[in-house]
Amino acid sequence: MIGMKTAGKGLLALLIGLSSLLPASAQGLQQGWRFAPPPGVTIVQGKPRHALQLQANTQVNPVYLRQVVQYPTGERSGTIVVDTRAHFLYFVLGDGRALRYGIGVAKTGFEWSGTHRVTRKAEWPSWTPPAEMLRRRPDLPRHMSGGPDNPLGARALYIGSTLYRIHGTTEPWSIGQNVSSGCIRMTNADVIDLYGRVKLNSKVVVL
Repeated sequence: MIGMKTAGKGLLALLIGLSSLLPASAQGLQQGWRFAPPPGVTIVQGKPRHALQLQANTQVNPVYLRQVVQYPTGERSGTIVVDTRAHFLYFVLGDGRALRYGIGVAKTGFEWSGTHRVTRKAEWPSWTPPAEMLRRRPDLPRHMSGGPDNPLGARALYIGSTLYRIHGTTEPWSIGQNVSSGCIRMTNADVIDLYGRVKLNSKVVVL
């Protein structure tokens, strides 16, 4: 009986903690929940009313979890290939294999493609929204210091002379969706992993 009470309190704490991590900006995103919830837990679109309700968009679809896959390519090992349509980023390992990560990509009207190089790497990067973004979103801050609340997340890889980056996110539920203004989003865990593998001047191919 005591064990059941302890487990119940643990579940309650977990659900409350998860619901507190969801900002209002999550509203309106395509539903990202892909799993059956635990028994007795209901998935809701709005703010949970109690501990047995859990808001959607809190998990990444398993297909977007980091994994080694077969990937025949003419690109050299160490190259990054971004498949924006499939929402995958490939870090080429060689021998017909790649490390595949799930990503969030540009929303309609902000798509781009091309071949560039990684020109800069940053840990817990600061963020200065470009003028174009500020004209669209005058409510945004002019500058944000790096940290857990920064939209660029834990790491950033700067792509050539473009304004775009491969970076972490404070919205992991957006992985697998078209949500950004052109940047490539990854979960913080994935971007930290990729950051440790990628060298400066590595080739980046965005499809």
